[in-house]
Amino acid sequence: MFYKKVSVYLFLLFAATGARAQQTDTLSITLENVKYNYPVKYFPIHTEGQDLRMAYMDIAPINTPNGKTVVLFHGKNFGGYYWSNTIKALRDRGFRVIVPDQIGFGKSSKAFIHYSFHQMARWNKALLDTLGIQKANILGHSMGGMLATRFALLYPESTEKLLLENPIGLEDYRSFIPYISTDEQYKTELKATAESTKKYYQSSYFTVWKPEYDELVRIAGGVTSSADFPRWARVAAMTFTMIYEQPVVHEFINVRVPTVLFIGKEDKTIVGKGLLSPDQQALHGQYRFLGKQTAAKIPGAKIVEFEGCGHIPHIEIPTEFNVALLGSL
Repeated sequence: MFYKKVSVYLFLLFAATGARAQQTDTLSITLENVKYNYPVKYFPIHTEGQDLRMAYMDIAPINTPNGKTVVLFHGKNFGGYYWSNTIKALRDRGFRVIVPDQIGFGKSSKAFIHYSFHQMARWNKALLDTLGIQKANILGHSMGGMLATRFALLYPESTEKLLLENPIGLEDYRSFIPYISTDEQYKTELKATAESTKKYYQSSYFTVWKPEYDELVRIAGGVTSSADFPRWARVAAMTFTMIYEQPVVHEFINVRVPTVLFIGKEDKTIVGKGLLSPDQQALHGQYRFLGKQTAAKIPGAKIVEFEGCGHIPHIEIPTEFNVALLGSL
């Protein structure tokens, strides 16, 4: 009887300990415990008196290389981990693929610095120079589209093609989103949880939720339980300010490289959407119109539109997106 009681006690103890471990299991804010599909390297950066490192993947083509490179710029709420299907499609066709995690995102340093698309573009150019890449196709999704546009404006000689997948910044958010300070946005970012992250992803990114999207939430929501989450939230607020204060929409007319837009027509993304009333929200973020308007601003630009698709075509409709992408390269 004694041993039976001890066994029951130990079982309950281990069960409770396991439950607590499950509850406290979290991701670090630099995603050390998130495995990317390809080896990750680090590019050193020194800025504002700080030594930082920018994570990136350099994926060689399969079989016969075609001599061309594609660089993938991720969106604000993501890192290089969400490009897996796109990477495979490209390397299968002979492309070398470079996938950076921008400073402040993914596995890269979460630095307290002045965030700037100009600075990010310069860092990515330095990375490509170090890798011996003189010219590349630049594909940017969401916030990465703003960065890709800035890169093409600063380095047209290094940009073979500019490829924009549901880029944000197709409107000047300053003209209709109320201004809030970085400190105010920081307080909002601190309220994020795994549950609120999933709700946001469900309502903002996809037309129909699929179980495989839960992995995106596991990563984005996992950091909210980290002891370092306040640092992550501060950086998220800083990059929100960067997006708000550094539009590219007025400079599309100055783009001088071949450009293709890939637009999920059901996308209704607005940066700072929660600061608007429902009536105001209905007036903006309409990508079925914004895509065409933007293509008309960029000299010689082409547009590929996807019906029944939201903000992330390369995940929601990977086959259709990859066919369109490969056909544009």
